[in-house]
Amino acid sequence: MKNKMNQMFEDQRNVHVLYSYTEQENYIKQVLDFIEIGIAAGDYVILIENSRLYPRIQKELSTRLSKDQLAFLHYVNSFDFYCSSGSYHPPAIADYFNKMIEPYLEKHLTFRSWAHVEWATMEEPLHLIEDFEKIIDGAVNELSFPLICAYEGNRMPEYIKQMLLERHPYVLLEDDFIVSDQYQQSI
Repeated sequence: MKNKMNQMFEDQRNVHVLYSYTEQENYIKQVLDFIEIGIAAGDYVILIENSRLYPRIQKELSTRLSKDQLAFLHYVNSFDFYCSSGSYHPPAIADYFNKMIEPYLEKHLTFRSWAHVEWATMEEPLHLIEDFEKIIDGAVNELSFPLICAYEGNRMPEYIKQMLLERHPYVLLEDDFIVSDQYQQSI
């Protein structure tokens, strides 16, 4: 799986991937692999992660990577990222993201991003997730960078899972990396 995905990132930079995980241990293994492989490839890695999991990830990375390598990791608190305007508002999130990547674009530095997407309750306006994914899919294609959007599969209703498959051209499974046959490119 790692080799397949890595080859894709080398061949084509605009790769938007859905990762629907069920086990936290598998999730952490995947995010660690993504970070290590990205840094080894010379990319900066933007990690949008919650403050509960990040200390575990950081602790494990400190045993695997040097201080110089760790300088390629940019951590962003996911709550700050998704709720920068006070609530989950796709245009505000897109603005936050654009400001965050501006230094990489200005200096012509390659980067990849991992975004852990969470929400507090199922009562929130989940149609906003689709709006956000449309915006992000366009950004991945326009700016040409790899992005993995990680969602906890057990917390998603079936219609959200279906919508996410339509918004991501690639899907990361626990042991495979596949093309989504349900993808519908945003216009």
